[in-house]
Amino acid sequence: MANDPAGRAHGGQKAPGHEQWQVTGSAAELYQAHLVPAVTAGWAAGLVDRTGVRRAERVLDVACGTGVVARVAAERAGRTGRVTGIDINAAMLGVARLLPAGAGARIGWVQGSVVSLPCAEASHDVVLCQLGLQFVPDRPGALAQMRRVLVPGGRLGVSVYGPIEHNPATLALAQALDRHLGPDASVTKRAEHALADAALLRTLAGDAGFKRITIVTETRTVRFASVSDYVRIQLAATPLASLLAHRPGRPGQRLAEVLIADVAAALQPYQAAGGLAFPQEAHVLVADR
Repeated sequence: MANDPAGRAHGGQKAPGHEQWQVTGSAAELYQAHLVPAVTAGWAAGLVDRTGVRRAERVLDVACGTGVVARVAAERAGRTGRVTGIDINAAMLGVARLLPAGAGARIGWVQGSVVSLPCAEASHDVVLCQLGLQFVPDRPGALAQMRRVLVPGGRLGVSVYGPIEHNPATLALAQALDRHLGPDASVTKRAEHALADAALLRTLAGDAGFKRITIVTETRTVRFASVSDYVRIQLAATPLASLLAHRPGRPGQRLAEVLIADVAAALQPYQAAGGLAFPQEAHVLVADR
């Protein structure tokens, strides 16, 4: 079944295409500098905690990006552990390789797809995937691959964003894009929430053969210095950068100011003297092979 414009595969069916949410080299550097500390680092610690990574374990971080989850897992696995980060995006991996090595297990960085993991069967104790499964058109295939590389009794930890209505900053930006760039402009941003239905997530994991599935819905407070900072980094360090670069007409700076004003009005309840602070919701699934 074909995927829809947001890269969603309906009903858990297989959909053609590559993983969504791709960024270029400069965007990957900005992502690491701004979005990792503000957003993904906090979620990473929680995902590793809930999955219970232990010393000497072999951990695979799927759709690893610049490696924030892999680095937390490496600390928990210790010197006798082994951690591998896999991502389809060469720019993200390039940034990951340049970051200083932390304490704990050494991390190997591999370019590859989640629907065809370059790993032997039953080669890992833990597989983690943070905020990435929603961008994969073939989600059943991806989960089957994750199960294949786990040892019997191995553990899976996956996080995905909850409904966009429970994530006010994303909703405000998506609505602003639609208002000022047309009704399809927010497709890329809304795709972040393509697995917002926790029941669908559970079904996908169960159909892939995972057992003892638990899903916890968590909310974290995300902080930026200002609405302007939030919008500008979204326009520079996410796929929105390429979307806006190919829009005719309104110059980028002027468009950014229009979007900032629109988002600022929508996020007024989340602004204070200390900057912008808004809730962000995600589902965290943990299961056994």
